[in-house]
Amino acid sequence: MIERRTVFKAALAAGAALVAAACSSENGGTALPTGAANADGEGGAQPVAKVTAEPAADAKDVSVLKPVVLKVADGKLTECKVTAGGKELKGDTAPDGLTWTSSEPLGYGKTYTYAAKATGNDGKPVQFTGSFTTINPATQVRATLNPADNAQVGVAMPISVKFASPVKDRKAVEKALSVKTDKEVEGAWGWLSDKQVDYRPKEYWPQNITVSVEAKLYGVELGGGAYGKADVTTKFKIGRNQVVKVNTPDHQMRVYRNGAQVKSYPCANGLDAEVDRNTPNGTYIIMTKEPTAVFDNARYGYTNINKKWACRFSNHGEYIHENQDNAAHIGRDNNSHGCVNLLEADAKDYFDSALIGDPVEITGSKLAPPMASDVKNWNYDWKTWQSLGAK
Repeated sequence: MIERRTVFKAALAAGAALVAAACSSENGGTALPTGAANADGEGGAQPVAKVTAEPAADAKDVSVLKPVVLKVADGKLTECKVTAGGKELKGDTAPDGLTWTSSEPLGYGKTYTYAAKATGNDGKPVQFTGSFTTINPATQVRATLNPADNAQVGVAMPISVKFASPVKDRKAVEKALSVKTDKEVEGAWGWLSDKQVDYRPKEYWPQNITVSVEAKLYGVELGGGAYGKADVTTKFKIGRNQVVKVNTPDHQMRVYRNGAQVKSYPCANGLDAEVDRNTPNGTYIIMTKEPTAVFDNARYGYTNINKKWACRFSNHGEYIHENQDNAAHIGRDNNSHGCVNLLEADAKDYFDSALIGDPVEITGSKLAPPMASDVKNWNYDWKTWQSLGAK
């Protein structure tokens, strides 16, 4: 998890003027020295300093995203401290001495105390005191972001933000999300569930670009009293453009680089005679690469079957993998339970070339894409994908 490191910009927020007539007040007033007559400048006297704050003293349920700003009129700030639990909040005084602005985020459920001093144009010191409290969420929700930092992925890889609890305010979340790329790319966020929002481009990513993602979720109200626990970010690279295409009746798995075919491997796909065993049509991505995988399917009477060089491309259960035991049918018949079977040498050759996020396009089957799978981004047309965004 990348910890939140937001730096607040200076914001001159006009707070209510809190002026008292004598010593420091407990309700956030500005203290003046005793006997400061003619403070309005009458009789030639210079005006005394007036210190204000935003959030105002005694404010409650203050957003943790709001910067603290102390501001002085008719004078200069000489000392500014804002503390909570004995820890001083970081901040800076402007060169002109007129404002102090916090430079780190506030904490949830904390009481912050002001202690500021200023010198008025009359040359006399004043003090400012007071306190405010921040929002204390009923729930703090953690989020994860994929792909991870520094990953290299295929051109169909979606960006996925997953939440530990359901999100009610989807618009607020999407406002907190940003995607930046080396080249202009059209893309959109789509909600696959109330706990997951994914981003995919309209077309496959351009190859060899860098993608930076920020999910500034700390302090964001997710609905129902829940708030984001922390910001998360990632920066990853899109690799070369490689696409796998399988037209199931052809018994060939073809691999393309930049649109040109570079490999063709004989294969056996899902049994044609049983639709439930067909390799389903659709566009998928390589999800995992497993040198050895164990296959179980009690419905069809096999358990603990070990196969090599397995690349999962669907949570429906489909893999591209070695099945040397099925060599007599590979390149001739479709007789698998939905996987794409390759000869061992070919499976190893393909395995070595694959990246997580490479697209796998299946056609020619009688079985429609399994939309219950959670990696189905490319089985939506673009208009439908856009409709999955926050309303």
